[in-house]
Amino acid sequence: MPLNVLLTFLVGSALGWILAKLTKTPRHLQGIVIGCCSTGNLGNLLLIVFPDICDESNSPFSKLSTCSTDAEAYASLSMAVGAIFTWAYAYPLVSSYVIKNTEHSSIQSSEPSPDSCTEPLLSPSDSQISEDNSVVLELPLTNMQDGKKMSFKEKIAGCIKCITSKIDLEKVFVPSTVASIAGLIIGIVSPFRKVLIADNAPLRVINSSAALIGHAAIPSMTLIMGANLLKGLQRSEMSLVVILGVVAVRNICLPLLGIGVVQGAHHLGVVGSDALYRFVLMFQYAVPPAINVGTMTQLFKSGQGETSVILLWSYSVASISLTLWSTLYMSLVSNSSTK
Repeated sequence: MPLNVLLTFLVGSALGWILAKLTKTPRHLQGIVIGCCSTGNLGNLLLIVFPDICDESNSPFSKLSTCSTDAEAYASLSMAVGAIFTWAYAYPLVSSYVIKNTEHSSIQSSEPSPDSCTEPLLSPSDSQISEDNSVVLELPLTNMQDGKKMSFKEKIAGCIKCITSKIDLEKVFVPSTVASIAGLIIGIVSPFRKVLIADNAPLRVINSSAALIGHAAIPSMTLIMGANLLKGLQRSEMSLVVILGVVAVRNICLPLLGIGVVQGAHHLGVVGSDALYRFVLMFQYAVPPAINVGTMTQLFKSGQGETSVILLWSYSVASISLTLWSTLYMSLVSNSSTK
């Protein structure tokens, strides 16, 4: 499942980059387009959908006695992995475009005009006047013979060092990422789980308090996006073509890719015969963009309105597309299970 979620991020970001280049999206908005195409609202929608498909009498999963338990586990794992990839992969990607655009703007604003240059460009010592009154400039020479060709390992090490130097670990390990990692550790380690999560756990009040705070996070982010939506509807630099492209990537391209990936993995024996698990893997490709992209733009204070407009149309279309894709996914997994 983590590999499947990572694949949705990688393919989505690649499609978003192609969309931004084809539509000539402004530089400071390209990161938003890539972020909306790469991230997905994984866990929350799964938690909403699964109670219905497990209790539905005509559902292929209704006969599973552990459907609700397994579905909740799959949804929680999807949410945790998605949060980690969102802030560890998508956040540096989006921030790189915002930072580069800010630096470019500051450089342009600090460039002096031609009329403000009052000092000579060359000092007398930097030039020599020949007998025919022509100026001969002495340029610094570089000795290429002393340079050594870098080996392949040195190039790889240099690339890794360059990438890690640009990653701000303090921003990557935001509270949601730390909470996801801590939740995975608590859920995997049996002593921690018995102390914090069980019904008779002595410290179950910590789990209840964390869940109570977490339930308030989604409405809070929705309120922030709604406040930014007014600004985006009044004035937005995001063209209609870009918005339609993001909607097409999230609701057409990625869901179709999910069918090919999961069905191919099942055919090769990489994924087992669990129909519910294969449904979850395909469903991860069909979800709309994560609301955390709006949180990122709120932190950068750039593109909040444009992100809100994209999310508005994406979730409006997802209300119909998710129903259609879920029906198709259930049909595929039920047919393959009966064979």
